[in-house]
Parts: sequence; structure tokens; C-alpha cells
Amino acid sequence: MSVIASAVLAATTIEEGPLIAPSVVFPIIAISVFLLLGFVAFSYRDVAHRQDARPGGGSSQGH
Repeated sequence: MSVIASAVLAATTIEEGPLIAPSVVFPIIAISVFLLLGFVAFSYRDVAHRQDARPGGGSSQGH
């Protein structure tokens, strides 16, 4: 038996283990995580514009 034939035979007899969830669930989880991270990044879009343009911030409390 040649090396190629034994490699093909070994590749066809490998059994896959059971998954913890159906394969459709994994892309849904990934999309959900990316949407959550996108929302977090989107929520910080105007943080720089909330600060006063003057040095020192112009706050009466000195913060």
C-alpha cells in the first residue's frame, strides 16, 4: 500500500466528535459578539466632543 493510499484511507476513517451545540449556533454567537462590540464602540463615538475645547476643561469645580 502506498503512502498516498494510506493517507486517504486514514482521512476517510476519522470520526468527528459530537459538538456541544448544532453548527448553526456558532455563527450566531459570533455575530452576536461582533454586534455587541460594535454597539460598545458606537457608544463611545462622541466622547471627545463632550469635553470643553478650552484647556483646563472650563469646569467650575476644577476637574
